[in-house]
Amino acid sequence: MKIEKNELKKQIEKYVKISFGKDITEANEFEIYRALGQAIIEEISEDWFETKKLYSQKKQAFYLSAEFLMGRALGNNLINLGLLNEVKEVLAEYGIDYNKVEDEEEDSALGNGGLGRLAACFLDSLATLNLPGQGYGIRYRNGIFNQTFKDGYQVEKPETWLKYGDVWSIERPADEVIVSFGDEDVRAVPYDMPIIGYGTKNINTLRLWEAHSIVDLDLGKFNQQDYLHATQEKTRAEDISRVLYPNDSTDEGKKLRLKQQYFFVSASLQDILRKFKKIHGRDFDKFAEFTAIQLNDTHPVIAIPELMRLLLDVEGVSWEKAWGIVEKTFSYTNHTILAEALEKWWVGLYEQVVPRVYQITQGINDQLKGFLAEKFPNDPARQGRMAVIQGNMIHMAWLAIYGSHTINGVAALHTEILKKKELKDWYEIYPEKFQNKTNGITQRRWLLQSNPQLAKLITELLGDGWITDLSQLKRLEEYIDDEGILRRILEIKHDKKIELVNYLRETQGIEINPNSIFDMQIKRLHEYKRQLLNIFHVIGLYHKLKLNPSMEFNPVTYIYGAKAAPGYLMAKGIIRLINEVAQVVNRDPDVNGKLKIVFVENYRVSVAEKLFPAADISEQISTAGKEASGTGNMKFMLNGALTIGTLDGANVEIVEEAGIENNYIFGLKVNEIEEMRTKGYDPHVPYNNVQGLKRIVDSLIDGTFNDLGTGIYGNIHRSLMENAPWQQADQYFVLEDFEAYRKAQKTINKEYRDRIGWAKKQLMNIANAGKFSSDRTIKEYADEIWHIEPAKL
Repeated sequence: MKIEKNELKKQIEKYVKISFGKDITEANEFEIYRALGQAIIEEISEDWFETKKLYSQKKQAFYLSAEFLMGRALGNNLINLGLLNEVKEVLAEYGIDYNKVEDEEEDSALGNGGLGRLAACFLDSLATLNLPGQGYGIRYRNGIFNQTFKDGYQVEKPETWLKYGDVWSIERPADEVIVSFGDEDVRAVPYDMPIIGYGTKNINTLRLWEAHSIVDLDLGKFNQQDYLHATQEKTRAEDISRVLYPNDSTDEGKKLRLKQQYFFVSASLQDILRKFKKIHGRDFDKFAEFTAIQLNDTHPVIAIPELMRLLLDVEGVSWEKAWGIVEKTFSYTNHTILAEALEKWWVGLYEQVVPRVYQITQGINDQLKGFLAEKFPNDPARQGRMAVIQGNMIHMAWLAIYGSHTINGVAALHTEILKKKELKDWYEIYPEKFQNKTNGITQRRWLLQSNPQLAKLITELLGDGWITDLSQLKRLEEYIDDEGILRRILEIKHDKKIELVNYLRETQGIEINPNSIFDMQIKRLHEYKRQLLNIFHVIGLYHKLKLNPSMEFNPVTYIYGAKAAPGYLMAKGIIRLINEVAQVVNRDPDVNGKLKIVFVENYRVSVAEKLFPAADISEQISTAGKEASGTGNMKFMLNGALTIGTLDGANVEIVEEAGIENNYIFGLKVNEIEEMRTKGYDPHVPYNNVQGLKRIVDSLIDGTFNDLGTGIYGNIHRSLMENAPWQQADQYFVLEDFEAYRKAQKTINKEYRDRIGWAKKQLMNIANAGKFSSDRTIKEYADEIWHIEPAKL
């Protein structure tokens, strides 16, 4: 898209006047940002309208996800429209710094981790590939919390990205629907976000639902001066779309989560049916022919009985026909093998929140039980463990598998574990349903936008075809012995490190050495991701440097970024531990200049865009068999960081592509962990036999570190050393993998000193990142699961 500079100027000036009653010379950066956003929306509105019209005649894919971690929109949209340089020039003519304008945008905090960021990358790829697809989710008013630290502990503060509304969200009141719960009806009001593809006129859509009450005010109570109860219904309805993943440690929290899931699923299905009927009338035989619905993990799985309800109760379709439509429409992505993440709902709660949907779920369960009784008449145990309703719990993953035509894992290893172990019963019955779709990331945001220096070098060497075909990076291997190019790669990395140093100085008042190794673990805080293993190694390193300050050692800065779920006390304890170790290490003159620990506050997409390009080392150290895929590992790889990791998730494919010699793989493999579990793993063996490990583990309880009387360090210690009825000691094998991890870290420290050798490893990682584009993943979904075709405007 090309807009004349003078036209762009006029548009910005117009919207500054309309929205703020100011001349552009008086406007502040926030006002310029808003006016620029409005100008872009006006510019794309015709193409957006035409895209919707074009897609309405085609088969479409609808991506249902509880999370869409979109980050900031301005920079990404300008890059995809090809307008970034023009905008910078226009603003510069007014004496306005584009970067300051960009910084006025809040991250749209609609996700927490990889699940939500994957959904955002997928939307970018759908639009870029001109595929008829749309996202559906919730417009969380406060999204994921803002994180601050007090005495090293995580403090959650409300996130306020919608404080002044959002220039990228267009309210569509005409498409409002009513969602009915057992005890109340709620209005679902849709807001559409444009998803702008790269180098195409197609504009796809993310539709997000906001919850509102039917009546905002009980005037009778208000006039009686009972102001608190006069707006009770409004508050209760709005709670549904207030916060992403509310703490569900109580029944009230669980109820709110279930309401959230049903709210956005019911609203989305009503919307999909309305659009279908507008074109095809009530010919539901064609529904699956024109509709593919992807369930992103178990959060939206209630869509299966809800579509049954809409077809049975509203449209008058028979059970058999409705079930046939459901099976042909849905596909399900499994993102986890962690038992606690395979959602189960207590029958009593489910029946209370959605009584009619519960009756239909019972009907689906009865149908499945009949099928299993026929297939396995002599195996009641198998019939029992495969039922959707077992005792008083509803197993949502089983409902997803039974009601979908395709189930996919998100990395080759993950899919094999699903087939052979976690979902083995199902795979034996439905082998044709199972596929692998290795996750991917969009190179537009994670290289072109966040690392323009590296992007420029690649374009200089290869042309710009890689922006839409990442496999072209393979040709970079031709430069493996070109010392000039290798030195430029090192210089670019150093420049990105300087940028990060400046950012951390400005935002957190932290000084770090840009010549140190930047070793990063930035992801959700969970025990299986083993941030604990990382900080244990740092504690051990600190002990070693204290004993031998003159030992040969390249300085390292260990950088962490993570949020812990509000109710996850163990994860919060690990954050506190990292922050306390940082206090001790960073203030010790004996190790100054050699070792530094930084916990980046409030990790989010806009911060990630600064971190990934600056990293030397990518920490992907989850217990083998626990991480489904990972996408942070791909962003690091694309930006020339080397992986230290276990053979878990997509790490397996990363080292297959880039070469195990160009990364640092350590630790137990999946089969070795299984063997150890079978034989009986005793963490006291490494605890007593690995040099220095006992002292590290005991520092949790010997007074070295002070948890301010919370007892959380004692809990961490017990989880490592003592079996409990609900889990074995050290269930994530932190102590068993410690020595192998330490050796890998030692190798890194030594090999980093050979700068040209290191640059070659960087180049091999960048050159072999092509497989990990979300464009490739989405094309596979489109061809092999959804069966949708590109439709270009």
